[in-house]
Amino acid sequence: MKQRVLVVEDDPVLARVLLDNLAYEGFTVQCVADGRLAMSAALEFGPDLVLLDVNLPGKTGYELCAAWRASRVPIILLTARGQKADRIRGLQLGADDYVTKPFDLEELLARVRAVLRRARPVDARLVLGSVTIDFVALKAHRDGHEIDLTHREFEILQRLAEHPNSIVSRDDLLRAIWGYADDAITRAVDHAIARLRKKIEVTPHNPRFIHTVHGKGYYLSLPQAAASRPVDDV
Repeated sequence: MKQRVLVVEDDPVLARVLLDNLAYEGFTVQCVADGRLAMSAALEFGPDLVLLDVNLPGKTGYELCAAWRASRVPIILLTARGQKADRIRGLQLGADDYVTKPFDLEELLARVRAVLRRARPVDARLVLGSVTIDFVALKAHRDGHEIDLTHREFEILQRLAEHPNSIVSRDDLLRAIWGYADDAITRAVDHAIARLRKKIEVTPHNPRFIHTVHGKGYYLSLPQAAASRPVDDV
């Protein structure tokens, strides 16, 4: 499931650059240019993170930041102001990070991912039945015996674990782990999942944890969230 980023920015050129690059990185993006419209847009869109300009028509970024503090949506402030007092004000109002324009796009994308990781941390350890996966040590064991997982297989499991019981598309996995573009035609993901099931699942052809949703992608079924399993699982 793609994470959603709301861009609140009244500079149309910068807003377009952010939209295109965030979309390329795998995010679902919506842009709003007016502070008054941002409140209703956030309610309808349900963003996982907001990139918020400070100087906006209607409502300022500081006003929006204060209004959204109770919702706990992660916020990165974007502003041309570089004074220490402005940075402190933004952080005190609830912003998670503060980026001064002009900024390096790659650094901003790295900050976006870092804030999202902090907002939704993934457990360092994953337990799937008798299998235990340690994402810090990059070790996996079944009943005390080590399972030989490749680095990419750890990455696949961690990506799925970030969205338990939610479908993660093949495009998302290809982009995040293999570095392919969205239109890549390859069965690399399918083959990797098949190999991973043989190592993790007791019965790979009737998996308990790593499920396929035909035409959409894969999801990781965890016992504590079994009630929310996607209904079109196969």
